[in-house]
Amino acid sequence: MKTSVNLAGVELKNPVMTASGTFGSGEEYSEFVDLNGLGAVVTKGVANVPWPGNPTPRIAEVYGGMLNAIGLQNPGIDVFCRRDIPFLKQFDTKIIVNVCGKTTEDYCEVVERLSQEPVDLLEINISCPNVKEGGIAFGQDPKAVEAITKEVKKYAKQPVIMKLSPNVTDITEMARAAESGGADVLSLINTLTGMKINIERQTFAIANKTGGMSGPAVKPIAVRMVYQVAQAVKVPIIGMGGITCAEDALEFILAGATAVSIGTANFFNPYATAETVKGIEDYMRRHQVENLCELIGAVH
Repeated sequence: MKTSVNLAGVELKNPVMTASGTFGSGEEYSEFVDLNGLGAVVTKGVANVPWPGNPTPRIAEVYGGMLNAIGLQNPGIDVFCRRDIPFLKQFDTKIIVNVCGKTTEDYCEVVERLSQEPVDLLEINISCPNVKEGGIAFGQDPKAVEAITKEVKKYAKQPVIMKLSPNVTDITEMARAAESGGADVLSLINTLTGMKINIERQTFAIANKTGGMSGPAVKPIAVRMVYQVAQAVKVPIIGMGGITCAEDALEFILAGATAVSIGTANFFNPYATAETVKGIEDYMRRHQVENLCELIGAVH
């Protein structure tokens, strides 16, 4: 039984990985989950300089998920290379680094720095506000998506994953723009913009007013978007958004995802990734599937 999948020439032993920002760089979860058993670990977003993140409160529970406005707090690329990469290199899993920035130059600086590091793929978070364009996210304008993809590709030694924002009118337009810019893989969806109000205090539950909505409630939207993108592009897709178990992961794979990322579920079940790997294997035995690749995009 073959569970391995291929992302732009990088072979993962299975399709299950972590979603950026929900697993740190693996260290805090390594006492719950054997990282050797995962297809890949996706790190928290890393920028060219340390980011303090947003003011608190910056997390709120909502029905079927959570809102977060952490603001991509991170220690910067220098600390990341010194501390986090050596930790992850101890394990037999692929390393995917999530990259964030406020300008195209910021992204390229991090990507160039990582070209010398022993990491397998780069995931570019284009849901960041583009400070030079008045704060609209890079990922909300197809011309910007194509342009930043092209620039990043000039500096990247590893295959590039462009992480798409769902906060757009037509997700396939963004996917095609990333593909024409040279993206090797697409990942989707990032969080949906949401809001919660504390009625007793008559104030916003999150200091930032809005936050990114994630968790089980977003899964049907994410599955639909992955299916649409799979019909529109030729590059492989990493599906994410509300995955809590193998059944959820398999929905994404049948819709056209080559691999899947588990995010919010890690917060309420730190074993979610390992359980999903086992659940996919059980499903394959039950349905007599010899090669996981037979399931990718099997639903039309």
